[in-house]
Amino acid sequence: MTVASGGAALRARLLERLHVRPGRGWLATPTIAFLVVVMIFPLVLMGLYSVNVMTNLVGVPTGFSIANWKDFLPPGANPFWNRFQTSILITLLVSVLAVIGAYPIAYYLAFVARKRRYTLLLLILAPFFTSYLLRVIAWKVMLANSGVVNSALWQLGLREHGNGVSWLIYSWFSVALVLFYSWVPFVALPIYVVLENMDTRLLEAAQDLGAGRLRTFRKITLPLSLPGVIAAFVFVLIPTTGEFIAPLLVGGPGSYMFGNSIQSFFSDSPNWNYGAVLAVWLIAIVLVLVLLFGRFLSTDLREGRATA
Repeated sequence: MTVASGGAALRARLLERLHVRPGRGWLATPTIAFLVVVMIFPLVLMGLYSVNVMTNLVGVPTGFSIANWKDFLPPGANPFWNRFQTSILITLLVSVLAVIGAYPIAYYLAFVARKRRYTLLLLILAPFFTSYLLRVIAWKVMLANSGVVNSALWQLGLREHGNGVSWLIYSWFSVALVLFYSWVPFVALPIYVVLENMDTRLLEAAQDLGAGRLRTFRKITLPLSLPGVIAAFVFVLIPTTGEFIAPLLVGGPGSYMFGNSIQSFFSDSPNWNYGAVLAVWLIAIVLVLVLLFGRFLSTDLREGRATA
């Protein structure tokens, strides 16, 4: 009798644990379903197009094939692979320059501006309340052969009238300049947050021990601000990898990036299968970058304090 009652109690507990009780977590189900449809489903479609399971080309038979992947990936000579390599180099260059340009801004706001920091921060971000497209077009007007910059050079007598600086527009210089301008103010924000929350007693202790400003910066400020620096670097690196607006407007055909190749396969010469290969490859690269730098992005400043 005791064994039977104990078995019944055990079955009752198992059933109670297996029974799913509706709770507050179920309220997130519609949102999760929406995100799956909007974000995951397009990626699945892109993957199917990349292996020729689906196609937008009329009369072309479908079936699993990695021929496009073999054509794109090395060791074959493929112009899109070369463009990918060039785009990565430009992206890395812009990311490094943006971080270098943003660090002094963040340092000034955190340690020098004091009461005026939020006013200055608002002034820095004010131009970016307008559309990104309009700002790129404005740069195109300034850098054009008869634009603001060349006109100023002619008026100052530094260049012969009508002979503009050719590399100001439709070059890698113009693409890098516009991307640098577009990201610097936003890149300064994560660095500024880290610097503002830094324990200033460490800086005071270093100065009391006889360290100069440069040594204090090199030994204390810079190491403790690295989480913000790395976050800022990734903040530029990931979206710039697929950039196509700036190269399209100020770069020209000779300065197109990898994102322009993807865009052209889905619009100008619609071949969604090959475009999907490029898109999936770019998504994979972005995921690798996120995983690579993810541990730095989750670094807590308090851990740096404890170590210091």
